[in-house]
Amino acid sequence: MRLDFPKPLRSRMRREVSRAGRLEIGGILMAEQLAPGDFKLVDFTVDSQRGSAAHFVRSVDDHQNALANFFQRTGSDYSCFNYLGEWHSHPNHPPIPSSEDMTSMESLVHGERDIEFAVLLVVRKRWWDLMMSATLFDRSGQPQAVEVHLGKSA
Repeated sequence: MRLDFPKPLRSRMRREVSRAGRLEIGGILMAEQLAPGDFKLVDFTVDSQRGSAAHFVRSVDDHQNALANFFQRTGSDYSCFNYLGEWHSHPNHPPIPSSEDMTSMESLVHGERDIEFAVLLVVRKRWWDLMMSATLFDRSGQPQAVEVHLGKSA
């Protein structure tokens, strides 16, 4: 899988992570499918109220409106624009999924919500941009690394 992460969105995420300081923050990722396995990040939400120095759990209810607005803006074209997954920061740890992150994402794709796959993006601020990892979780196998392309424009 490949994910294009446009610079304006990276800059916005970096500002949010910087604003949170040493607390973890996160939210959901919304993307456009360009081709099978090829996605472009279009938007993300931020839940800055529920993190601690080493833990983040997104509030499901708080992000439903943002997702509904995203679907409205994109004409409810679910085959092209949809929920892609989750993101959160690791301000005090390397930007790789923890064992708790892995368990949470596995539960998401094997749960009752009919989510066949989801990407977890973990970020950490650095001076000029973000360090990050992206991992694909799906029902068919082991977590896999996602190739993140750092696009220059929206």
